[in-house]
Amino acid sequence: MSKVISAQEAAKLIKDNDVIAATTMGLATFAEEVVASIEERYLSEHHPKDITFIHACGIGNGQEGRGSDHLAHEGLIKRLISGHTGSSPRMANAVAEGKIEAYLLPQGTIAQIYRSTAGRKPGVITKVGLGTYVDPRLQGARVTEKTGEDIIEVIEMDGEEWLRYKNFPVTVGLIRGTTADENGNLTSEEEVVTMEALALATAVKNNGGIVIAQVKNTAEFGSLHPKRVTVPGALIDYVVVGTEKYHMQTMGTQYNKALTGDFRVPVNSIKPLPLDARKVIARRAAMELVPNAVINLGIGMPDGIANVAAEEGVADQLTMTLELGVFGGVPATGLDFGAAYNAEAIVEHTSMFDFYDGGGLDTTFLGSAQMDRYGNVNVSQFGKRAVGPGGFINISQNSKKAVFMGTFTVGSKATVENGKLVILNQGKAKKFLEYVEQVTFSGIYASENNLPVLFVTERAVFDIKDGLLRLIEIAPGVDLKKDILEWMDFTPLIAEDLKVMDKAIFQETWGGLKDVIESKKDKVEKQLVKI
Repeated sequence: MSKVISAQEAAKLIKDNDVIAATTMGLATFAEEVVASIEERYLSEHHPKDITFIHACGIGNGQEGRGSDHLAHEGLIKRLISGHTGSSPRMANAVAEGKIEAYLLPQGTIAQIYRSTAGRKPGVITKVGLGTYVDPRLQGARVTEKTGEDIIEVIEMDGEEWLRYKNFPVTVGLIRGTTADENGNLTSEEEVVTMEALALATAVKNNGGIVIAQVKNTAEFGSLHPKRVTVPGALIDYVVVGTEKYHMQTMGTQYNKALTGDFRVPVNSIKPLPLDARKVIARRAAMELVPNAVINLGIGMPDGIANVAAEEGVADQLTMTLELGVFGGVPATGLDFGAAYNAEAIVEHTSMFDFYDGGGLDTTFLGSAQMDRYGNVNVSQFGKRAVGPGGFINISQNSKKAVFMGTFTVGSKATVENGKLVILNQGKAKKFLEYVEQVTFSGIYASENNLPVLFVTERAVFDIKDGLLRLIEIAPGVDLKKDILEWMDFTPLIAEDLKVMDKAIFQETWGGLKDVIESKKDKVEKQLVKI
């Protein structure tokens, strides 16, 4: 008997107070056809009511009415548990205005909670989040006043502190693939990643709930190759065929086979960045690369690392990864973020965070919005606007080295002339504050655990020394007092051997990154011998 039903029939299956969890990466892997039908039903029937909605990765594409905006109606949603909600405007406003209960948890930990729930384990026990706002001694990940229940606790084992994240009682799982046969076996050939679909489906089935899969195509039973099935039909109760509008491959692309690994693009098609502040930041950050490095690139400023590596001819010495499960290739940017061109492998979202949490990354390059004197970083809440951390907490806390990248002030403008940085506009707001509004990365935790941390801007470079932010380099052409210290809310430590940033990275043509990486080869080999 076929499991295929309409989206409207699927929406009728949702009950008041259900706990719904969905796979998503922007609009990728998101069963938006089903969620849109839930919205339609609520607007006509005022049911289902008081649901809890859970998603690990960011959702939506920034356009009002997409992503979790479908559920952002008063009475429809009671509680949100999310890794990032900034791309769904109405839902973000519901959180900012305190209309719903809301927890913003580390993305990777949410994905791992599904697996813990599936196996009926005692929750996810991890150090991820210690010292950040998800630590129950700070906020416990609660971001609205009406959010009361504790879903995270501090425990001690073998004399060490850990966080225990409680399991989710999920009753409805919404997953997505490309093709399903009549028995529900699901393949994902046109999806850019598979996310945590298998872990979520298993969690829901073992909790006695229902799993609904959205697809583009249906196939005859027995026609799908078993090794291509990402979620077996035994874990899927219903299948919904989505429309083109609500089955986007990424936030901005309907379908591009180059993003699925079915077509390779020439590496030399990646255009060099123009010589400006962003390129200077990317070049200086790239100097932290080591031979054969496995790295992660965050969204925004950090994706300049890929451009610089390609221009400098060292892309083959790196394995770039994305937290969504991508190994190798070149990360896509903009609304295609999360996908990659020429990927070498795509693994499950949950497994990628096992790799990250266990210290598999040599270096992570992440954006930064606010920093304070202790090296704490905030990227998750600004005023009443709480967007969440995404994978930032998992990644930054557990990489062998963390490099934060961003302009020195908000809205600053600078150009490069004759090998020097020329500041055209100092900016409209400071980023280096006495205290960050929310701790997304704990510089204190990093100091206690000897995690190397670097902050790279176009004007200056900082590290953490003795628990405090320390200025170690300034750009050529920059005035220490006028351009740096006067634009900080505190006076940092200043290195006794304060250096000028390498003047070569301020030239139109650099060509020095390969030598920088090669110079570290002996040091890396000695470290491997010790291990």
